[in-house]
Amino acid sequence: MLSAMADADLDVVLVPSAQGTSHGPSFRQLDDFHYWTGLELPSSMLVFDRRDESSTVFAPGRDARFENPGRRNDFPGRPLADDPSISAMSGVTIVDFEHLDEFLSELGDAKVGVNLGRFGDPASVAPSMFPDATPEEGMVLFLKESRPNLNLTNAFWAVAEVRGVKSERELAMVRRAAQVTERAIEQAARKIVPGIDERTLEGWFEFGCKEGGAQRIPFHPIVKSGRNSLWPWRVLASHYDRRNREMWPGELVIFDVGCELDHFVSDVGRTFPVSGTFTDEQRYALALQERVSAAIIGAIRPGVTLWEVQSVAQAAIPESAKKYMQTGSFFSHHIGLSTSEPVITDEPLKPGMVFTVEPWYYNHDDQVSVFLEDVVVVTETG
Repeated sequence: MLSAMADADLDVVLVPSAQGTSHGPSFRQLDDFHYWTGLELPSSMLVFDRRDESSTVFAPGRDARFENPGRRNDFPGRPLADDPSISAMSGVTIVDFEHLDEFLSELGDAKVGVNLGRFGDPASVAPSMFPDATPEEGMVLFLKESRPNLNLTNAFWAVAEVRGVKSERELAMVRRAAQVTERAIEQAARKIVPGIDERTLEGWFEFGCKEGGAQRIPFHPIVKSGRNSLWPWRVLASHYDRRNREMWPGELVIFDVGCELDHFVSDVGRTFPVSGTFTDEQRYALALQERVSAAIIGAIRPGVTLWEVQSVAQAAIPESAKKYMQTGSFFSHHIGLSTSEPVITDEPLKPGMVFTVEPWYYNHDDQVSVFLEDVVVVTETG
């Protein structure tokens, strides 16, 4: 990370951890913090400082989630920064969080990077009447108010430079997550019968993930059938009551799903006929998508850019089907600790990059939608 900071001309990069308290979901560490520390520390801050080549984690002295003065027997307490074994175990230098304010005051007019995503801009981060800010955006708001002299910038490019290429261990973890997902899809697909509803299949899929060892689901399973299959997830997900649909013979049901195993995720898509048999029209659409997917995968190799792969995908689509197939920015997304890994899309592909291939087919004219999604890894040979 320090070398990537040098390339990006950054003095310091701040990486927040997840909020310590839970509002329902179980605690799950933020990806960047977990990537570099491997620690589940809550409400902490990782600091990369290129000025002295140091890496430090500022953490609470004690874990507030384990403290309750009125119920000391139930909440006996747990030290964090006060526990020297955490530094010894992880190899990470841990300092009490109370010293972070002093560190920030000493930064002066340093160039400080925060990962705000590919299109993030510190200047555009502002308070909102309906806040939906990420922890990084919340930190930028705090720093703009409390440390106006800091030169804040987006550290996305430095983060993507490091995280874009997966190690052999990371590849093994993504592969395991994909295998668990594959088995869970198969288990749920065996339950498909006329009259079953989408939420029941979601339940069977989630059961398969947990049975396979997954700790959680990285995104709400997308199981959609019949007329629901013709609409993207963002449309369906905006309606709480749109996912109870029963499915019937002649219809298709689409799985766009993933499992999370030890922080690594998968995202796989498959299409099944409710009756057990595809119609000729459905089979044609699925075969078309298979051909386009194969063309995309065949074009993947080190040195090419995703934009060049997009051109291959467009060339593989018959003119009559172009209005039904999405292969723009939607044909893939990088994957690893999340289903939207930081990556520089216009740079050449490198061995170890992992992403999905998913050219959607939405035909509202004939009321047919099919979907296949595979997770692929770039190797030395393709």
